[in-house]
Amino acid sequence: MRKISTIVAILAALCILPKAMAAMTTPFEKPKATRFGKASWYSQRSPGIKSRTANNEIFNEDAMTCAIWGVGFNKRIRVTNMTNGKTLVVRVNDRGPHKRYVQKGRVIDLTKAAFEKLNASKQGIIEVKLEFL
Repeated sequence: MRKISTIVAILAALCILPKAMAAMTTPFEKPKATRFGKASWYSQRSPGIKSRTANNEIFNEDAMTCAIWGVGFNKRIRVTNMTNGKTLVVRVNDRGPHKRYVQKGRVIDLTKAAFEKLNASKQGIIEVKLEFL
């Protein structure tokens, strides 16, 4: 009886395992070449920000990095401020913005330093164009 239950458990695992492996190894969707939306910024003092990013780097608000969903880590994105035309290239090392903000049109969170290079004013959200390099 014990042998039969072991065989059943192994067979069940073999049926589930391929689906689980496919979910873990599915590559990110290739993002559209250009995306438009809103950008905000985050820093070490922002609520809920941890000392490490989603790819386990130490968070550095002075780096030219960003948080975005659906784009692989270390990919580069050219971000253009649609108001003043300033452009900057950032590297993906985190996930965000929070889902409730994505529903409101926010597409990317920039580090404080990256956001300040694009926007000299005290405005916290700007309209941007993203180009995936």
